Amino acid sequence: MTHTVAEKRATFRALHHQGCFVLPNPWDAGSARMLQHLGFVALASTSSGYAWTKGQPDYAVTCTEVLQHLASLCQAVDLPVNADFESGFAAGPEGVAVNVGLAIKTGVAGLSIEDREIETPFGLYDKSLAVSRIRAAREAIDRSGEDVILVARTEGLLSDPGAIHPAIDKLVAFAEAGADCLYAPGVREKADIATMVRAVAPKPLNVLMMGPGLSAAELADLGVRRISVGGALARVIWAALLSAAQQLKAGSFDGLAGAIPGQHLNEIFGSFV
Repeated sequence: MTHTVAEKRATFRALHHQGCFVLPNPWDAGSARMLQHLGFVALASTSSGYAWTKGQPDYAVTCTEVLQHLASLCQAVDLPVNADFESGFAAGPEGVAVNVGLAIKTGVAGLSIEDREIETPFGLYDKSLAVSRIRAAREAIDRSGEDVILVARTEGLLSDPGAIHPAIDKLVAFAEAGADCLYAPGVREKADIATMVRAVAPKPLNVLMMGPGLSAAELADLGVRRISVGGALARVIWAALLSAAQQLKAGSFDGLAGAIPGQHLNEIFGSFV
C-alpha cells in the first residue's frame, strides 16, 4: 500500500503521542527499503551515514545534496522519514527558516535542527541564538501548513558527557520555542535520561544509542518516546566491508563466507518494484 505524504506525516505524529518506537537510520534507498521490509514503522536519515556514501566526512555534504538525498529516501519507502538536517545549513535564523522550507518539500515527516556551530570544532551556538534558530524553524513549518515534526537537538554531551544540566536547560528552552520533540545525543545514564524526560514533558524525548547498552524496553520504562541509532548501522556495514576487504588483500576469501545470498536480496528489493 502506498501512503501519501500527508498520511505518512499523520502516522509519524501519532507515533509521538504514546509508547516508544525505534527509529533506525538508513543511509540510502536500499538500506531504507531493507528496514521497511524488516517491519520498522518509521525511519530517520543519518548525516554521517550519507556523507560516507559520498566518500566524505560528516558535515561535508551540501544542503543541495542532502535535500536530494532526503527526497530519494522519502520516495523509496512507504514509511515516514525524519530528516537529520544537521544545523539547518545556515547560521542565522532566517537562513535556517529558508532551508527548513526546502526540506519540507522533499516529503519528510520530521526534521531535526542541531545547535552545533560547524565553523568551530565542537562549538555550539549560545542559548539565545540556538533558541532563535529553533523558533525560526517552527515558524517556517507553520507557514508551510504541513504537519512536520520539529526535533530540536543540543550536541553538547558529545564533547562533554557531564554537561547534563546545560543540555537540559537548552532542551527546555527549545520546547518552549516550539520544538515537538527534544534530543540530546550522548545522554547514557538512566538517572540522566529520566531527568531529561521529566524536564521536557509532556513533549517526547529522543535518545541516541550508538552501541550496546540499555535495551529498548529499559528506555521505554524511563519514558523515552523514540530511539535512534545515528550512523551506527552504517558503521556496522563499513566494519564488515573493511574486515572482508582486508582479508581479500591478504589473499584470503574467507571474509566472504557471511554474505547474504544475492537471490534473497533480489527477492526483497523486487517486492518494491
